[in-house]
Amino acid sequence: MTYAEKSIAVARSWIGTPYRHQATRKGAGCDCLGLLRGVWRDLYGAEPESIPFYSRDWAEPQGEEALWRAARRWLVERPLASEAVGDVLLFRMRDGSIAKHLGMQSFTGRDARFVHAYERHGVVESPLSEPWRRRIVARFAFPEETS
Repeated sequence: MTYAEKSIAVARSWIGTPYRHQATRKGAGCDCLGLLRGVWRDLYGAEPESIPFYSRDWAEPQGEEALWRAARRWLVERPLASEAVGDVLLFRMRDGSIAKHLGMQSFTGRDARFVHAYERHGVVESPLSEPWRRRIVARFAFPEETS
């Protein structure tokens, strides 16, 4: 099993976990970052940094791309036009807003899908439909190893 396949298998094991802002426990609750943190812990052990409090608006009023900066610190940036199973997807939910939603691509091509934690839905696997695709602003991969 490749690293990407393993990361998606771990993400899928979280499906059904309820949505809970700032939580990161499989079965108990998580948000989109909490899901990614849980996958990281399963792949590598400890998380790479402690996560400070974050509001639901992700510092949107200040215009800070905190989530994007953190992704660049710990993940491997990939070309936006590429598409691979295991990609960590960063979404901008509205034009002109900061990027504040994460998911993991689980299928590519015509039947593309992604796993994400979504408010009022919990962790689900959703079609990566055109409206979702238009919101992707960056793609990342988990590193093969961490220091």
